[in-house]
Amino acid sequence: MTDGKRRKSLAVAAAVLGGVLVLSACNDDNGGSASGSTTPPSQSQVDEAAEAAKTSKAQITIAPKSGTQNASINNDAKVTVTEGKLTDVTMTSAEGAAVKGEIAADGLSWKPSEQLERATVYKIAATATDAAGLEAHENSSFTTVSKANSFIGSFTPEDGSTVGVGMPVSINFNKAITDKAAVQGGITVTSSAGQEVVGHWFNGQRLDFRPEKYWTEGSTVTLKLDLDGVEGADGVFGVQQKTVTFKIGRNQVSTVDVATKTMTVTQDGKTIKTIPISAGSPDNPTYNGQMVISEKFKETRMNGATVGFTDDDGKGEYDIKDVPHAMRLSTSGTFIHGNYWGPDSIFGSANTSHGCVGLNDVKGAGDPNQQAAWLFDHSIVGDVVIVQNSKDKTIAPDNGLNGWNMSWADWKAGSEV
Repeated sequence: MTDGKRRKSLAVAAAVLGGVLVLSACNDDNGGSASGSTTPPSQSQVDEAAEAAKTSKAQITIAPKSGTQNASINNDAKVTVTEGKLTDVTMTSAEGAAVKGEIAADGLSWKPSEQLERATVYKIAATATDAAGLEAHENSSFTTVSKANSFIGSFTPEDGSTVGVGMPVSINFNKAITDKAAVQGGITVTSSAGQEVVGHWFNGQRLDFRPEKYWTEGSTVTLKLDLDGVEGADGVFGVQQKTVTFKIGRNQVSTVDVATKTMTVTQDGKTIKTIPISAGSPDNPTYNGQMVISEKFKETRMNGATVGFTDDDGKGEYDIKDVPHAMRLSTSGTFIHGNYWGPDSIFGSANTSHGCVGLNDVKGAGDPNQQAAWLFDHSIVGDVVIVQNSKDKTIAPDNGLNGWNMSWADWKAGSEV
């Protein structure tokens, strides 16, 4: 019962009791007396007046407060009670859709069992009883944060995945973050191997985490997003509350030597295969540096126009619709992939590509005995591919998941916590 309702009940009770006293002062069993003696009220009158004065001792609190704007979609909605037990709580959207929730076993609290929708008006009605069985009621209405006033981060790798030792945690926010310290402070990344993990901001919308050296093989990495209600920019709040874990697989690193046109694949420091390759031509050399496999496609289309290689007519210098066993190394279009259109003789002897690393393969990606097929089958997202002895520059750390090309000191300098 609200304070207003309690005051009204007490006022009614006072009026009733007052009326009893007035009647008692004006009447007696003898029709009155000179001495002014009064007749005491009947028991029924006293009981009726006392009952009217009774109010529940239960005190209900609903969060957020009624009228709140930009409420969290995760944690804000909650009902609690003191000096009583909750008996009924209903939560509905303005359209009348019910929200599932559960009263705690001790009867002292209630909360939704599902995430709320953004930019939605919700209403909560709660009832509780005290030890005497008297009911109290409370109501609230609030509005959750809108899409315009909230931000989310898309992250990689996926929960439950197994990745290579080079896989950073990379988070891309859908809105520019101005309070980077507040946002980074709401994110933790830890390794079961005890490695120090540090975040680095590449810009206002991308935050990556990695240790100084590659992840320890066999370890487990945990990403915790505790961004619910964090103000990332003026009037823009986080809504995510999530914990993600992923496993680090075996330590596989493939080193491409552009000068010798070979690739050496190692696992846990031991060479398991050497493969002849064809890297970028002298006119279109392959980037140097440490690159991380971010995507795998058994077959994909590669069109030169999408990465700036065009003829005079504006069309791509190449447009291959079925490139086999392709694995992405950069955002700008660097892949390590199968090549069925070049003669067998180029692998190990000539660099002919537009910057990718090519391995011998067949059209259709159907021959498991091909070099490209072998590498594809033995690689996972997060594996490292190192290119060396190319005449091109080192790839930019933010061109793909390639922050390993930054010194540890420079990496740590990009942290805001």
